[in-house]
Amino acid sequence: MRIGLAAYGTTFSMGLHPKSNRPRISAQQLMDQALAANLQGVEIPVSLLKDEDVASVAQAARAQGLFITLATGGYTIEPLRETIQLGAQLGAETVRTVVGGAKIGGDRRPLAGRWQPFLQDVLAHLKEATAIAEQSGVNLAVENHQDLASEELLWLCESIASARFGITLDTGNPLATAEEPLDYFRRVAPYVKNVHLKDYSLYLSEEGYRLVRCPLGQGGIDFPALFKILSLSCPNVTMSIELGALEARHIRVLADDYWPDYPPRSAAQLAQVLRFVQANAKPAGDWRTPFEREEPTEDIIAYEQQQLAVSLAYLNYVQILKATM
Repeated sequence: MRIGLAAYGTTFSMGLHPKSNRPRISAQQLMDQALAANLQGVEIPVSLLKDEDVASVAQAARAQGLFITLATGGYTIEPLRETIQLGAQLGAETVRTVVGGAKIGGDRRPLAGRWQPFLQDVLAHLKEATAIAEQSGVNLAVENHQDLASEELLWLCESIASARFGITLDTGNPLATAEEPLDYFRRVAPYVKNVHLKDYSLYLSEEGYRLVRCPLGQGGIDFPALFKILSLSCPNVTMSIELGALEARHIRVLADDYWPDYPPRSAAQLAQVLRFVQANAKPAGDWRTPFEREEPTEDIIAYEQQQLAVSLAYLNYVQILKATM
């Protein structure tokens, strides 16, 4: 398994957030940050390549021994065609995309009553895009972006049935579709092409629970167990550190209107995730991030950087621990 750096976990620091008032990071600067942290690759948003010489970026990554994942969004065929072809030029192993439909937090109300036709449309476009990925020698990997549940991701993978199609596993996001993380990891592992390493602190609410970003190893995700699962199914998988968004995610599993259009779930499955949340919930208190408290930009950047540094230290600890076992 190889670990790299994604841009979306530190959006203020990297000038990607519209309120950061900082110059946007370049692809080379992202690679420089990954190398400085002794990481092995980068996940580059398509937007960072707008004014870049793609051949030069590809050459720099090869020269420095870095893997590239290319990050985009959407599922329609023409934009994906362009991005997959760009990924091939870049030497990217994987193009990561998200299909959307639901609001962040697993909220499917915007497509209430229309979710199944939406999924069929997604499948049709992704089948076409996968054929292009096969021709280009690039993986196409759909992320569990707090929209698709594991049942739906597995359905896509089984329906498309291509070695070039799979999943970008965001390790924090199973909780957004009311799924227990380790059970989720075990079921999707055979199809994982790429991983976002993310952890969340959990806070109980009247309607369910909130997911609040935190450094890796300080929330509910059992990373040693995750690495063990993935080492059996995809030992050479690419991973990137992508800490959570600056806004907490409210997962309203106790609200009646959360569940319409979700795959059928048993009482045992719901009990499993609620036990997990109860076991890992933080004491009641102010869960807001510095961004949500409207603190100065420099404080938000310091918060991001501190969480990234702690995450890097934790991953080093886990690797050392693994080597001594």
